[in-house]
Amino acid sequence: MPRRPRAATAGLIFHVLNRSAKRAPLFESEQDYAAFERVLAATLGQHDVELHAYCLMPNHWHMVLSPGGDGELSSLMHRLTTTHARRWHLVRGLDGQGAVYQGRFRAIPVGSDRHFLSVCRYVERNALRASLVSRAEDWPWSSLSKRRPNPVTACLAAWPVPKPPEWTTYVNEPQTDAELQAIRRAVACGEPFGDDEWCRAIKGSLALGSRRPPGGQAGRGSRVGRSEATPDPLTNM
Repeated sequence: MPRRPRAATAGLIFHVLNRSAKRAPLFESEQDYAAFERVLAATLGQHDVELHAYCLMPNHWHMVLSPGGDGELSSLMHRLTTTHARRWHLVRGLDGQGAVYQGRFRAIPVGSDRHFLSVCRYVERNALRASLVSRAEDWPWSSLSKRRPNPVTACLAAWPVPKPPEWTTYVNEPQTDAELQAIRRAVACGEPFGDDEWCRAIKGSLALGSRRPPGGQAGRGSRVGRSEATPDPLTNM
């Protein structure tokens, strides 16, 4: 079956994420994380795409990106994941021994309003939600961390909406079940995340349709009342 073309319309914002194949570790050391950040920074410098937020996790990553030209997002992701996969195989001496990523990246259109803030907060508190740190800013491999200089910091772009005062404190506060459910549903079904009228317009302009992921992930990821601390097949992405 041919792949459905991935829309990357200029001027939109996307929540982009991908996971390793078979949930194998993508990053096993500080050197692994730092190497990915160098590749990310270099790749951003070669494409007309702005990075607003990101978080690297042991077996997956999240980014909030806005392409300046049609096709730029797909081109950036292809270069980034291909370069990273080659390095991953080379470092481990596993050339030609299977895929590094589980498949093509997911890119969810996000409204440039309160929904943008919700997604950035979701992305930057990922390590805290997974109980890897006690405060979100203590995770070194995200846009929220200020603990060390890294090449991606210089690539971070201005936000389309003002960042709320005490943003770090706000990120550390748990998101509501309703907010998490809405983000998880958008990821699981590949649907835009925003106000209803905006979502309808985006779905029409990008010819998007709701889809249920393999294995019934939409139902599990959208379960009402799930605690943030509970492991989840989608939200720990």
